[in-house]
Amino acid sequence: MKKYIAFIFLGIFAFGCSDLEEHPVGIIRPANFFNNTDDLQAAVNGSFANIAHNNYWGREFTIALMLRDDMSDIGDRTTQAARIDVNDFKMNDTNALVANFWPQSYIIIAAANQAIEGAKKTPGDPAKVNAIVAQAYFARAFTYYHLVRIFGDVPYIDFAVNEVSQVDKLSRTKEAIVYAKIIEDLEFAKKWLDDKPKVKAVPGKGTAAGYLASVYLTLGQYQKAYDEAKYVITNEAKFGLGLDADFQDLFNANKAAALKEPLFTIDFNNLVSGNYGQDYTAFFTGSLKDDSYSYGQGFSVAVPSLKVFNDWDQRDYRRAVSFDTIIRKKTGPGGSLQVYPSSDNEKAPRPHIAKYFRFPGKAGANGRTSQHNYITMRYAEVLLTAAEALNEITPGTSEADGYVNRVLARARNKAGKQVSFPANVTPGLSQVDFRKMVINERRLEFAFEYIRWYDIKRLKNGPEVFGPAGFEPHANFDPNRDYLFALPGTELAINPNLKPNNPGY
Repeated sequence: MKKYIAFIFLGIFAFGCSDLEEHPVGIIRPANFFNNTDDLQAAVNGSFANIAHNNYWGREFTIALMLRDDMSDIGDRTTQAARIDVNDFKMNDTNALVANFWPQSYIIIAAANQAIEGAKKTPGDPAKVNAIVAQAYFARAFTYYHLVRIFGDVPYIDFAVNEVSQVDKLSRTKEAIVYAKIIEDLEFAKKWLDDKPKVKAVPGKGTAAGYLASVYLTLGQYQKAYDEAKYVITNEAKFGLGLDADFQDLFNANKAAALKEPLFTIDFNNLVSGNYGQDYTAFFTGSLKDDSYSYGQGFSVAVPSLKVFNDWDQRDYRRAVSFDTIIRKKTGPGGSLQVYPSSDNEKAPRPHIAKYFRFPGKAGANGRTSQHNYITMRYAEVLLTAAEALNEITPGTSEADGYVNRVLARARNKAGKQVSFPANVTPGLSQVDFRKMVINERRLEFAFEYIRWYDIKRLKNGPEVFGPAGFEPHANFDPNRDYLFALPGTELAINPNLKPNNPGY
């Protein structure tokens, strides 16, 4: 992305400020802007820049998603209590992670709303204006899609806010209405976005349709989920999409620009002002005793349980890509390698997540920026969504088998060498068996990519996956409480119209 701009936005939803002070984000007011489509693009870029913020995709939001599922546990239990509480289902309405990513979500939305409002007075070819502002519609839908799945009913703001009084008494919007608004935004984006954007950090038609498929799958509207996924699959060449040959390349920062699989990425490279582009994922997942990263050692915060590692078939190439089983030390000539489990005062002596720590590219002067373009949705997800949805509509089709088989075939390409595992789907599976298979493939294919928690939530299988036989047992998991996070208590204190909080908080 090129330049971006943050407009003045006031109020509790942007900053969570308990005193209702007005905090300007920038010095350029909307009334003095939007003189051409370049100005509009700059405004749109502001929403994407805020997605890459430390309080959102850079750390606070994504680490909460990763820790909440059954694949990632706390490795170093001397880390902040807020992270442990999210992981252990002990969070309350004072959780520090939520206190950061809740207001950041509304900052993203505010920037998108300002761009959408500004588009109405931007001169130029209407088609070009719509193609640009469609990116803002996508950014707003993207952010609300996360909010509604995390919190359920949330305040829905679809207008440019210039005064605190416009939002300080808003109540929560029903989940069903929020979903309808998300679909409406994605439909606009699908209509007007470019077929094939020059970079994956800009959404295209396929991005909007892929997210529509995901939304409909979440809502259990399987025919619509299949239709949207099928639309992307039918047009994969037109949209410049496909499966990259080597699974490892998807997590190699130096190869990010050439990938065809991402539908949308978070670009940390060009967002280096203030706290923008502060990327902690590699650190949070890397070992405390591993010296291989350019800035130093990891934090061992999000670490898989040993059961997650041991359960994964050793013949699966994706296992080798997903896990690191070696601690790299810089002691002695050429350094040394220690194979897990290692003592050496390691906080979590078990395999760590390798997807982000192994090939991070240049980390920047302070080690907190990244060459990773983090993928929020991959083409493999579209294929598995189509397969899952089709199985719910018409079980036992070779078409559904074929979508899964494409993903499995790529998994058999081990760094250019074909292997025999994993085998193709067994033809003729029952609906129940196919459903179980495809959900497990999603678990393996997208391990540690912030998707698993949403699958657990939509499938309502928390008592099973967090039960005694699960990968990460939590006896205190409560299905009446824990599928939703608590809204920040400070927000409810400021605006009583947001009460009551979610059940159990």
